[in-house]
Amino acid sequence: MSATFKRQLAEYVEYHRDPTNCALHVVGIIFLFFAAVLPLSLWPVSLLGLQTSLAVLLTAPVLIYWIVLDVVLGLALAGAAAVLLFAAAALSSHASVPAIWIIFAVLISAGVAVQIIGHQVFERRKPALLDNPPHLLMGPMFVMAKLFIALGFKGDLAVIIEHGSNPALGRRASYQHPSQGDARPD
Repeated sequence: MSATFKRQLAEYVEYHRDPTNCALHVVGIIFLFFAAVLPLSLWPVSLLGLQTSLAVLLTAPVLIYWIVLDVVLGLALAGAAAVLLFAAAALSSHASVPAIWIIFAVLISAGVAVQIIGHQVFERRKPALLDNPPHLLMGPMFVMAKLFIALGFKGDLAVIIEHGSNPALGRRASYQHPSQGDARPD
């Protein structure tokens, strides 16, 4: 795991403390990723004699970036992306072009809506991506890290996710929901 990834994850965590917001992010990120690759699956590309799609070609650099940040999480994300890319290819080969764009619009709308609801209603702060646009790429890594931690793996990341940018503090001390005002835990 790179130091860059640890720093980026700690920054991202500060915007994603509420469990409901995190759950909504799982749904929103899947919707947004699928929406992004769905129309790109319509364009075939021949690369080194292999037939693929623009979706695979444009997803590859992001997957490589994730693998560089953390090999285990990156490979897990590559597997999840492969499933979504396969589903997008299957759907795009059976649905009409207008249907693909309608599905795209619905998924983008729903994905953005759940992200906004998560941040506004449950987190009570703006999305991390507004302060730091590269956080757009950190969302899937965060979700995968949370999954690995829930399954009992990646304890090194649990420290970062549970304690945010200040691992010396406990979870209760490092996070204060905005509705709690200035009160500090004893």
